[in-house]
Amino acid sequence: MTGSSGDAPHHLRDLARLRRVRDRIDREYAQPLDVEALARGVHMSAGHLSREFRRAYGESPYSYLMTRRIERAMALLRRGDLSVTEVCFEVGCSSLGTFSTRFTELVGMPPSVYRQEAARATEGLPSCVAKKVTRPVRNREAPPLRRD
Repeated sequence: MTGSSGDAPHHLRDLARLRRVRDRIDREYAQPLDVEALARGVHMSAGHLSREFRRAYGESPYSYLMTRRIERAMALLRRGDLSVTEVCFEVGCSSLGTFSTRFTELVGMPPSVYRQEAARATEGLPSCVAKKVTRPVRNREAPPLRRD
């Protein structure tokens, strides 16, 4: 933003568009979404959307989408009635390898291990508390899994 008075309405318009993109990701995380489709939906270029989304929310649209998918996957894995592969496809991922890699980056352990550990760790907790204490960490901040 250059600071001229003409930039303020443009900036506010972009923020409203970014909010619509974020809301769409939150609603449609299980659908096939890519940055180009998200950008078309708010009449922006993919590059501009990516830059502005990162500036506003601290991560790329793709990263935000994957975080939403992993959050939902964590809830499904805690439930325990679906396999890791079923969870992967249920949350909108088309590649089990990419899903497992991203899950491990965010959560600090592979989804199969999480499924076993989470069932024990959240036993007896209300689902709203379990969701809060098991929320994934963004941007590869999860500590590596220690095998003692």
